[in-house]
Amino acid sequence: MNWNGIVSLLLACIEFLLLFNLLVFIEKNKINNIAMIMIALLASYQTMEFLMCQIDLQSSYYPFLAFVIISFLPPFNLLLILSLTHQNKISLRIFWIFIPAIAFLIYYLFVIPKFAVTSCTVLYASYHYPLGDLFGVFYYLPILISIILLLKFIPNVKDKKQKLITKILLYGSIFISIPVLVGFSLMIVKNYSLISKMESIMCKFAFIYAVCLSFICLSNSPFNDERNYFKYLFNNK
Repeated sequence: MNWNGIVSLLLACIEFLLLFNLLVFIEKNKINNIAMIMIALLASYQTMEFLMCQIDLQSSYYPFLAFVIISFLPPFNLLLILSLTHQNKISLRIFWIFIPAIAFLIYYLFVIPKFAVTSCTVLYASYHYPLGDLFGVFYYLPILISIILLLKFIPNVKDKKQKLITKILLYGSIFISIPVLVGFSLMIVKNYSLISKMESIMCKFAFIYAVCLSFICLSNSPFNDERNYFKYLFNNK
């Protein structure tokens, strides 16, 4: 029996379940909305990977679409960190963090046939796509900037709740960076075996980050459980 992509399906189901609960039970504010968009992107990517590996969708459009989805995860994460650390007061500047993702998207539109799923396993998929190393640098750079911003911001936070939220984001960002650090370390010794699998493996690690985002959304709402939610809902009618 072919089990390729089954882990992606499992994670997609859990992430969609998290998203559904957040849509029902949390306050819809800027930070929560960004977090929910990120969870939706993660769930969508896992769904695409399952379909490509299990149903054997071979067209280049499918891995291209998967890369479109994940390309916007790092800039949305940086936007979330900027919002939490109150460093995005000039809204026009926010557009610039999406420029690399948009630039890659425009370029990749002209080279879609070069996208391919080269292999699938139960846990991850491997891809072939143009400018892989350059894409990797611009993909990880917003995550690195996010980690630096959090490290600078946390020591100055006095509110215990906000400090907990930022620490959770920091630990989550460091956790999803593990595959990148391992991949770049292997590249130094001329081992490129992890690079073609990097995005897929990072998105598996990012499941933990989706859980972190869910916790942050709940903490960033004026209720902590269903009873408080309905009380809040009826009091605000």
